[in-house]
Amino acid sequence: MKLISWNIDSLNAALTSDSNRAQLSRQVLETIKYENADIIAIQETKLPAKGPSKKHLEILEEQFPDYTSVWVSSQEPARKSYAGTMFLYKNELEPEVTRPFIDSPCTMDSEGRIISLEFDNFYVTNVYTPNAGSSLGRLDDRQLWDEKYADYLSKLDEEKPVIACGDFNVAHEEIDLAHPESNRRSAGFTDEERQGFTNLLDRGFTDTFRHIHGDVEGVYTWWAQRVKTSKINNSGWRIDYFLVSDRIKDKVTRSEMIDSGTRQDHTPIILEIDL
Repeated sequence: MKLISWNIDSLNAALTSDSNRAQLSRQVLETIKYENADIIAIQETKLPAKGPSKKHLEILEEQFPDYTSVWVSSQEPARKSYAGTMFLYKNELEPEVTRPFIDSPCTMDSEGRIISLEFDNFYVTNVYTPNAGSSLGRLDDRQLWDEKYADYLSKLDEEKPVIACGDFNVAHEEIDLAHPESNRRSAGFTDEERQGFTNLLDRGFTDTFRHIHGDVEGVYTWWAQRVKTSKINNSGWRIDYFLVSDRIKDKVTRSEMIDSGTRQDHTPIILEIDL
């Protein structure tokens, strides 16, 4: 089975805008289409509460005719057109779709951050983890989220093996970002967030990229848009992951990044696993 995960940073812009960035996003979508994955997980769709428009669905059907789309969007009292997650999966697949609430703090449960697929022998779940904020104003809530999310994955794992993917908004170790020394109190690399990710792995999950590639350095999934040279200089962070239940880690045959060309922000990641 082949899976792809990508924080798209606005599905609407990627599908309908004529901006240079949108054109770059569509090039990434073409690359994703070429991989012919069984399941595609998308984060930060930024769609309205009702989800994709008729136009969005028409474009998705044209571009991905062999796929079914399911989604969850931000709802009141959360912000409008914020966060949001989506799956595209091959039409012949017949998973049960859930949009769980995990008793997370403030409005996080209403922000469309988790959508899951249940198959006969495993789960696939897609997450867009909340950012702690540039001034770490949401760090306390983020720590509670990490605990609740770890509980959620562990509960799934008690029933059947789990594949968890998405934007986890944390660089786990120093080798997961280009400049750890200057980012000690930056969102995504605080001791608290890193410990939260460690705690999640300790509940019985494996970071598949590290499992396959060991301590390789300089391989990232995100480069800041606001810094024009971030990607040219490879000043990036690895904050997007495929995690699997420990008991199926040796079934993973591929876990790596997909080249997104000159487009900054997130790049897609890909997993192949023999289930």
